Amino acid sequence: MIEVNDLSFSYVGNAAIAFPNFKCNRGGKLLLLGDSGTGKTTLLHLLCGLLRPKSGEINVAGVDLNSLNDRQLDKFRGRELGIVFQQSHFVQSLTVAENLSIPALMSGTEMSATELQQRTHELLERLGVGHKSDARPNDLSVGEQQRASIARALVHEPSVVFVDEPTSALDDKSTESVIQLLEDETEKAGATLIIVTHDSRLKTRYKDRVALSPLVHNPLNTS
Repeated sequence: MIEVNDLSFSYVGNAAIAFPNFKCNRGGKLLLLGDSGTGKTTLLHLLCGLLRPKSGEINVAGVDLNSLNDRQLDKFRGRELGIVFQQSHFVQSLTVAENLSIPALMSGTEMSATELQQRTHELLERLGVGHKSDARPNDLSVGEQQRASIARALVHEPSVVFVDEPTSALDDKSTESVIQLLEDETEKAGATLIIVTHDSRLKTRYKDRVALSPLVHNPLNTS
């Protein structure tokens, strides 16, 4: 479950950005929709614990993120969250399969080395890139890298999967393929799916969505 209440954030020297309240139940799907300049990336980073809020509450997977120190946040993020960023950020010196094992190893997984290897290859096969498991990331096409990124976000069986702009620059057919893939895989895992996007084509697909307006700034507290 994810719940956000009275959330605001302030970059140094700037007024606070206010975000709407919203909630998504465990295993649900939520669309965070907004144009450029509406704070989508900032909100994503707040939900992942990569930024600290100025005020408000963020509850993710039953945990109040404000109650965790930085070390606890790192452990929580590694264990409970899967994140698909716009850029894949693969380690180019490792194979695709080796890259997939990194989140699981960092999360302190109880999977054995054999189980982890089976898990990574199973996910890559299911996502249509099993034949590239021993390749270097640079040898993959953009679409293959995206699929491998989705597999990497799922390998450690997270409670919540965040996806940033998954359909950017994709045509309608590719958009349908990627979104269906995300929905199918998170549903199999019982994970909550949060999609952050500017793509209005997805609006009619999700009844649970939050429209982010042009940034609303709270007055600076000068006291």
